[in-house]
Amino acid sequence: MNAVMYGGGNIGRGFIGAALSQSGYRVTFIDVAEPVVKALQEKECYPIRYVASNGHEDVMITNVTAVNGNDAEAASDAIAGCDIMATAVGARILKFIVPNIVAGLRKRWAMGGKALNIIICENLMDANKVLEGMLKEQLTEEECKKFDETVGLVEASIGRMVPVQTEEMKDGEPMRVCVERYGFLPTDKAAFKGEVPDIKNMVPFEPFDFYIKRKLYVHNMGHATCAYLGDLLGLEYIYQSIDVAEIRVLVQNAMTESAMALSVKYGVELDKLMLHIQDLLGRFTNAALKDTCARVGGDPGRKLSPEDRLIGSASLALKQGITPAYIAVGAAAGLKRYIDEAEGMVQGMETAEKVLAEVSGLQSADTLTQMILKMYALILGGAELSTLRRAADRVKAESLSNVI
Repeated sequence: MNAVMYGGGNIGRGFIGAALSQSGYRVTFIDVAEPVVKALQEKECYPIRYVASNGHEDVMITNVTAVNGNDAEAASDAIAGCDIMATAVGARILKFIVPNIVAGLRKRWAMGGKALNIIICENLMDANKVLEGMLKEQLTEEECKKFDETVGLVEASIGRMVPVQTEEMKDGEPMRVCVERYGFLPTDKAAFKGEVPDIKNMVPFEPFDFYIKRKLYVHNMGHATCAYLGDLLGLEYIYQSIDVAEIRVLVQNAMTESAMALSVKYGVELDKLMLHIQDLLGRFTNAALKDTCARVGGDPGRKLSPEDRLIGSASLALKQGITPAYIAVGAAAGLKRYIDEAEGMVQGMETAEKVLAEVSGLQSADTLTQMILKMYALILGGAELSTLRRAADRVKAESLSNVI
């Protein structure tokens, strides 16, 4: 069995490609990083290190090779002849890999090849629809019909945390990837064409929208909130941030708000979501990952966009009758980071309100806008975390008293 893993980076090698190899596939990575391609071609293996605060375990991933994505002929040949494919290139890079996928599909169809399922491992809402639109732009009307019949675009929820790999983490081996042990891969069961492949730790689930929202609005939102609150204290690492008692309370309460909203919307037991939150909080404390607040909180504009982790989760909570007071604290801290990093912007209430309108799609009179601005004003005034937590407590108490 042959698999194509488009993307040989941290998630590609450290999670999906490894799972495919361990499931019995011969894995061909497609990447444009020539040192990675050359190493995989020469050694046909690479090491993974499962790290935890109490030690690590080294595992060798075998039966792999690679082709350079700039070699369109070799890349499309690999796609044409594989049994399963996955992507992990980053949402902004997807458009650049489309020509090779299209060429590979055309070769596949010409050969009379069987249906191809592409597992999309990108941190992107509606990734299947986005990729489908990009692909169909380059296909003829007849090819689009063929595409609908023979190509399954399968969304996946990437829960494994894989930080930027430092030289210390590589420990003398450039191809080593350090990852946490957690390795479940929820996928959209309904999107597969034909038989669902047997891949290690893959969990096909239907309806899949719940898993996408759980990852984005619980895991990613909590992670980002932890990073932005860590920023306020000048902390470098996520594990340092979550070890601060006030941050842990704020993050846990924010994740609980999202969990309650998801429970109502999807009819999922709240107890199961709360257990997931406890697991995540424990995983955030993994000092061996050396995951930084800078990385986790990177690209705050995307994280503050209308449907993404902070604003999206808060909006969902409001729609379900839940006041997102603690999520608002994380959003306010993220707002400060955005303004700090934006060229030509100066911290201030007028600037903050403008950013929420332009980046988050929130109007000045919106309940969520006022909630975030209240927390932002406290941050701007140098409020301690305990003050932010008490402010969120009061907002939550007021909302509950109105219901009662």
